Amino acid sequence: MSKQQKPVLTGQRFKTRKRDEKEKFEPTVFRDTIIQGLNEAGNDLEAVAKFLDATGSRQDYRRYADTLFDILIAGSMLAPGGTRIDDGDKTKVTEYCVFGATEDQETIRDYAQVFNKLNRRYKYLEKAFEDAVKKLLLFLKAFSTSEQTKLAILTGILLANGSLPATILTSLFSDSLVKEGISASFAVKVFKAWMAEKDANAVTSSLRKVNLDKRLLELFPANKQNFEHFATYFTNAGLKELSDFLRIQQNLGTRKELQKELQEKFSQEYPVREIVLYVKEEMKRNDLPEQAVIGLLWTCIMNAVEWNKKEELVTEQALKHLKQYAPLLAVFSTQGQSELILLQKIQEYCYDNIHFMKAFQKIVVLFYKADVLSEEAILKWYKEAHVAKGKSIFLEQMKKFVEWLQNAEEGNLNERH
Repeated sequence: MSKQQKPVLTGQRFKTRKRDEKEKFEPTVFRDTIIQGLNEAGNDLEAVAKFLDATGSRQDYRRYADTLFDILIAGSMLAPGGTRIDDGDKTKVTEYCVFGATEDQETIRDYAQVFNKLNRRYKYLEKAFEDAVKKLLLFLKAFSTSEQTKLAILTGILLANGSLPATILTSLFSDSLVKEGISASFAVKVFKAWMAEKDANAVTSSLRKVNLDKRLLELFPANKQNFEHFATYFTNAGLKELSDFLRIQQNLGTRKELQKELQEKFSQEYPVREIVLYVKEEMKRNDLPEQAVIGLLWTCIMNAVEWNKKEELVTEQALKHLKQYAPLLAVFSTQGQSELILLQKIQEYCYDNIHFMKAFQKIVVLFYKADVLSEEAILKWYKEAHVAKGKSIFLEQMKKFVEWLQNAEEGNLNERH
């Protein structure tokens, strides 16, 4: 029985609005269209890109984005977990997809271009694409080793050209992938592809931006989450740059902690002897070289005091304070490199803190007399190892002392011969 149409206001046409007509969700119909188009285009990726471009205006990509990316990458629709839904029907599958491509960077780079063009043309697909890749990374167990490699290369290329954010890699921290060693082996392939497009620096700065640099150890099971295991694994895989990067990161973290502890000890006026023992223990425990420690000690020593605001008084105050801690600095400046780092730190400090501008030479002379700085280090600093900050002022200040050192050195040489 047909419903009686309600009377409407005159002059108004009765019209169903487009969005009120609920369209049926038919991913299989969508799949058939896409697979047919891909099979017709075959290996001609130009033709594939054109087909996808044109089809987007007729098909609802927004609604079927998940299906679209499953097909373009895996060649068919995927069930949760990553198994293929093809009902055993070969017409529901295409080999013209990333998983069907040759396993090399150049071929996969051409596929990456297809995604870039598609996402540029249909902007709303960018987020859907990101979600699709994140999901596929969770499904890695369902894919063959070769398919995993192709997906890793694709991911690395897309990370390198900025089409994907590094946050998608958080999928790799999934427990089941980590336990089976899939996360680490996949990550290595991603980083290699990424570095082949850019360089190690680009990789590490992207990771740092999203705080993933601090989570790299989580690619390994809990019993292997240590730096040694990471370093060996990544170095053996040809990614020494990343293991070096992680070592530096770890050292930085350690240094921050060490600086905090040291500052505490200085503010409580611990005896120099105790501070020496503490620093030596920390260096041993964290495998820190002397060069990593000398700058921290200088910073902590200078932070431990409320400095006088008057230039003529601050020098006197500084010399008294530094004389007390010179024996401490002497213990950790036994190498030329450490001495130069200390000299540069003193130079930067005196430049950054205006009241100390005239104190530089006096501090250096004090440290020379207290065996913290050798004449070799001072001469090397003077000739070539100084930093740019205020160099003309400080070199001028040091001129007479350096001449004296050179004369003394020449005198010593003459005496020896």
